[in-house]
Amino acid sequence: MYSREKHHRSQKLGLVLPILFLLIVLVLSGCGATETKTAPNSEAAEKPKTEENSSTDTSSAVKTVTTIKGDIEIPVKPQRIVAEEYLGSLIPLGVIPVGAPGLSIKNYYFKDKLVGVSDIGTYGKPSIENVLALNPDLIITNNGDNYEALSKIAPTIVIPYGDLKDVHEELTYFGKLLDKEEEAKTWLLQYDKRIAEAKAKVDTAIATDASFSIMEDGGKSTWVYGNNFGRGGQPIYQALGRKPPSVVANEIMEKQWAELSEEMVEKYAGDYIIMTSNNRTIEDFQKDPIWGSIPAVKNGHIYVWPSLLKLKNLRLGSPVSTNRNDTPHTNFMVGGGSFLSFHPN
Repeated sequence: MYSREKHHRSQKLGLVLPILFLLIVLVLSGCGATETKTAPNSEAAEKPKTEENSSTDTSSAVKTVTTIKGDIEIPVKPQRIVAEEYLGSLIPLGVIPVGAPGLSIKNYYFKDKLVGVSDIGTYGKPSIENVLALNPDLIITNNGDNYEALSKIAPTIVIPYGDLKDVHEELTYFGKLLDKEEEAKTWLLQYDKRIAEAKAKVDTAIATDASFSIMEDGGKSTWVYGNNFGRGGQPIYQALGRKPPSVVANEIMEKQWAELSEEMVEKYAGDYIIMTSNNRTIEDFQKDPIWGSIPAVKNGHIYVWPSLLKLKNLRLGSPVSTNRNDTPHTNFMVGGGSFLSFHPN
């Protein structure tokens, strides 16, 4: 059973929070120490489960790729990629699409890299007219609902969300897909080094048997997530190797999410809580009669951060800016002593 650390260890918590934040940024942004300077129309090629038709003219060469929609032919070196999803894996490889959803273009993790990229419309429901106008030669999406319409425009690869289980699997897949295997290997080496350094610091400050919960505030309901459903699950559970509360661990990791009533929250609450909320701060949770009775909340072991919809307003132009001294996580670091929350606007 986890027990609270002594005073000298608890003083280090002010340093742990920004490390957790950086890990979440790393995974959500799909970016590490590698700085890329690429313009739209980057060359790309693919290899996973492919049969390539050899040709001296690589601009017209095609190959066969196995997808959930069957075998399809795509250009060996596509020049105009539309990416409805997986920008966080394309950008580190130096692949910048010609089109993406407006929400992704505005995302502060990505926007510095996506200058000049065209808006294809609403995330999950792209404008077919906008996509068609870009004359793409390859479309990448996680949404099979639009496959019929999109595949009439260009070869379309559907990769359902969650099929790629972790950072290594995802970057390796796209490295092969886009003929960027060496770039993927380099990025992952740098990523692993940064994760190891961060994990060592976190393990020094927080007992390794302390449980963590990844949650999202929905007002009357709360959602809890596993290790491959966003909201920080990958960095906390996969990179740091932390675990959810043992009584619900198997359920959460198998289903990857659950909707909780207020009465169920305490059962799913770990010793530490990473909470996504656009409307409540740590003080709000502490004042709430139900949340305030949960040990993690009473002890200040809850970190509240807003969803990506609101994070786009922060002065974090790109993952590279995480090293600047005027960013929120830097303020957390120098603040010291407790878990804090921030709400831009």
